[in-house]
Amino acid sequence: MMRDDQGMTEEWIVRVNGKEYGPADIETLREWKAEGRLLPENEARQANVDLWTTAAEIPGLFIAEGPPLSAEWLVQQPPQTTRCSFGQILAVTFQIYLKGFFQFLFLTLLVLGPSICSQLTTVVAQTGQRPEFDLRMLAVGSFAFLMSVLSIVMTPIYIAGIQILTAEIAGGRRPRFVAAVNRAVRFWPRVAALCIFVYGVFFLLMIFGLLIAAIALAGASSLLLILFAMALLVLQVWMFSRFFINVLFWQQFAVLDNAGFIDALRESRNLARSGSDLPWFQRPLWLGAILASIWFAFVLAITVAPEWGTLQHYFNELMTTQNPQALLQQFTETQQAHGFDVSTFGLGILERILQPLLGIAFVVLYLDSKQHMSH
Repeated sequence: MMRDDQGMTEEWIVRVNGKEYGPADIETLREWKAEGRLLPENEARQANVDLWTTAAEIPGLFIAEGPPLSAEWLVQQPPQTTRCSFGQILAVTFQIYLKGFFQFLFLTLLVLGPSICSQLTTVVAQTGQRPEFDLRMLAVGSFAFLMSVLSIVMTPIYIAGIQILTAEIAGGRRPRFVAAVNRAVRFWPRVAALCIFVYGVFFLLMIFGLLIAAIALAGASSLLLILFAMALLVLQVWMFSRFFINVLFWQQFAVLDNAGFIDALRESRNLARSGSDLPWFQRPLWLGAILASIWFAFVLAITVAPEWGTLQHYFNELMTTQNPQALLQQFTETQQAHGFDVSTFGLGILERILQPLLGIAFVVLYLDSKQHMSH
């Protein structure tokens, strides 16, 4: 325990959201930090000194924990001169996931639990559907809708929680789940706003791609329309790639770097474009793109595999049909008649349980890239 020159224990006063707490000794401050109630950027001062600083400056509280990235795989080589290879990033990602498996699982259940309730309730509502108005069916539908909303509301906490848990485990610490969630809740407004912006832009770009496909189908017999659709496709790919670069590391900067809305996007772009002196396969941009591509290929595989035969049949029909709209309607009716698929449902749950791996990999890449960027 720290003592001043007179042998008295040092006590501190902290200011959080405009309210002052204390005096408190270093042990109490460590408890507040572990509970997520005290962050490095919170104001603090010694009880007998009227000079405010930040909690990050309190000796032995935050600084003593060392740099955020001190994993065993960097012990053999100095971090200032050696970057992580792609294989090392994957290895550390799985190490962190296994070390914190139950924390990541509980964090995933914050989003997955309401989503499962919504899906199962919707299935029950569809199987028990009646032609006349039924209060019971209305209640079931309302519950399913509320569970869907709850799952969406919990998503920013889930995203921030992955960043916090990964950084703590990578730093050699043992995070407590409740404390990590409490810290993640503090980032909800910022992460939610960035989610709306980032995923909203990606959604609009997808709509733009569907419009291009519609133009291509409508102008199948017109060379001019086909060329116009190809030009729009090139524009869509360019916009998608540019935006992807700008938002590659927004989650990490918004949470781990405590950057604001604009700063998180700007710093994400700068980090993604860094390493221009390196071979392309060692640059943060390409490593991030490869990680994202591997994950999306996995998701596509487990999504398409159960329906591959059906999709192949309808694709062949699409190439020969003269009425694509009727074929689309037939496909929709077939899917509705197919009903609840246990295998598809199970694969969806597996995907969500493994999804933290992507977030962990990006945190590891972020920590390594930023560490070398600062040197």
